[in-house]
Amino acid sequence: MNPTHTSFQQLPVVDVSGLFSDDDAQRLATARELDRAAREAGFFYVTGHQVSRAQQSALIEQAKRFFAAEHEWKMRYYIGKSTAHRGYVPEGEEVFAGGKRDRKEAFDTGRELPADDPDVRAGTPMLGPNSWPEQAGFREAVGGYYKAAFELGRALFRGFSLALGLPEQHFDQYLRKPPSQLRLIHYPLDPSAEDRPGIGAHTDYECFTILLPTAPGLEVMNGEGEWIDAPPVENAFVVNIGDMLEVWTGGTYVATSHRVRKVREERYSFPLFFACDYHTVVAPLPQFATPEAVAKYPPVSAGDHLFAQTAQSFTYLKERLQRGELLLPDGSKALASFGQQARYASAEMDT
Repeated sequence: MNPTHTSFQQLPVVDVSGLFSDDDAQRLATARELDRAAREAGFFYVTGHQVSRAQQSALIEQAKRFFAAEHEWKMRYYIGKSTAHRGYVPEGEEVFAGGKRDRKEAFDTGRELPADDPDVRAGTPMLGPNSWPEQAGFREAVGGYYKAAFELGRALFRGFSLALGLPEQHFDQYLRKPPSQLRLIHYPLDPSAEDRPGIGAHTDYECFTILLPTAPGLEVMNGEGEWIDAPPVENAFVVNIGDMLEVWTGGTYVATSHRVRKVREERYSFPLFFACDYHTVVAPLPQFATPEAVAKYPPVSAGDHLFAQTAQSFTYLKERLQRGELLLPDGSKALASFGQQARYASAEMDT
């Protein structure tokens, strides 16, 4: 158990405007606030982020238009037709640990890479071109938001670098063309959904996530294993630690388990899963490499972990695994292997 992971009852708020300052002291002070929030909760709001309201509004409007379209038209862009895991995700396609199908639909995008990119030509999973629907303004709005949110992610990573006692640009070397996905998610109106999960409890597989939600429904597990509501805050993003930062920090930062429940109104959600480059090997940093941490967190390929978790949760990929068309990378972990859920499950097995 992480001794600093607290029994918080609400998410901390971090003003990250200082990360964009030319003043070294101000950037360091902001980094320390990030560090405190990452250690104590692993989930927090960020304000002062420099992603404009216009960019947010354009994204939301395009998502509403897309998801309001006929199912047959949306299925023209079905993710199972993509070579890079991009496109439309119909309701029930994604299944998390526990085997429950999600009550949501989504559209997945990422960094646009051409077919002749060396990693794409090599068949690297999760990398390649997007699948853009024939909807006026969609590509421009979604692509513009992706670019702005990705720059916020770069700034946050530099803040984490300072917080961890590293050179400010330390993680830049791992951000050349990461498989960072932006998901457009729609939770339809369902008045009976109070006691039914909209999306199963899980951690995020990447380094951290930058989330723009439009309505309540998100719940976060605190250090005591309690589920805490995380409602939207005006012009703030929700940021949470993912599996790879948990590994890099030897468990000092926790990949906080979360879920969506009580979706009693139509809800849209836009997470940018901020990853590092596919072939990055992640292991505890020297300052966190205690014997316990090294034993618990053996080196892992960031991309292989992302692909393995994705392949175990998407129906079309699981079917390919069953047919022998895909193989999980060696050493792949089962779903829900990080975060508090994994810790509590381990403790129960030990008793």
